[in-house]
Amino acid sequence: MTVILQAVVPVGFIIVLGYIAGRRLELDSSTLSQLSVYILAPALVTDSFYRSPIGGVGIGFLLGYAIISLILYGAIVFFCRIFGLSREFRRNLFAILLCPNNGNMGLSIVAFAFGQEGLQRAIIYMIGSSILLFGILPAMLKGESFLKSINTIFRLPLIWAMLTGIGLQVTHFPLPFNLGKSIEWLGISSIPIALIILGIQLSRTTLVFNLTQFLASLVKLVVAPLLAYFVGIWLGFKGLDLQVFVLQTAMPTAVNTAVMVEEFGGDAILVSRTIILSTLLSFITIPLTILLVSPLSSSP
Repeated sequence: MTVILQAVVPVGFIIVLGYIAGRRLELDSSTLSQLSVYILAPALVTDSFYRSPIGGVGIGFLLGYAIISLILYGAIVFFCRIFGLSREFRRNLFAILLCPNNGNMGLSIVAFAFGQEGLQRAIIYMIGSSILLFGILPAMLKGESFLKSINTIFRLPLIWAMLTGIGLQVTHFPLPFNLGKSIEWLGISSIPIALIILGIQLSRTTLVFNLTQFLASLVKLVVAPLLAYFVGIWLGFKGLDLQVFVLQTAMPTAVNTAVMVEEFGGDAILVSRTIILSTLLSFITIPLTILLVSPLSSSP
């Protein structure tokens, strides 16, 4: 439980500060969202790709995350069509279920639970989720046609940030004048800014959770990691690889989804409340997940 508290309490503290700021100050959350989307988040993505080489295990992790996302995407579309739910609600579910909090929360928990080797694998998983969160989700939220979605993706700085990071990693190009540190600082600042934005959004709505938010959180925290286990087994993951893969999938909804919804469309209240609820419920589900995946370390 100490591991969970060390990862979650700092997150909650910054959200509370954002909540108080939203109540006391006249802040424009849309301006902060634009700052995050167009400057800070691209820096985070570039820095992540630049510092994390992707080997054979990394490719497996990226493939596994893609498979899980496609299965959840198909399930969301099927569910919404069967029950006649709106396209806007479908897009909200995409944001909630496809984007786990693999950064500030996932990396911290994996590092405490499985050490440096686990952390290296967790970073690769985070890169995969960053591709969807920052590169593909904006087009999903705007609800455009395929061609327009591609156009939207390539008009955003996030996709170019990914390509820049990959290029720097592959070529081993040394950034002059310690510019790598500047990019790192900007990237690090994207996480607290996202948490502050979430707090501001919550300050402007009644903090009451409903059945929809609870069920969405349950799918994110219970169904998704169970799916990750079977996908991981199918891909041949064993031991530490399987442990990290399942645990990263078991994280609550990413805080930056609130930023994406604020900037590109969707129900900000629904998504923000689900982020908070899934994070609170993760106090229960993540310790259980760690307990359940611990015996996998002895896998042959």
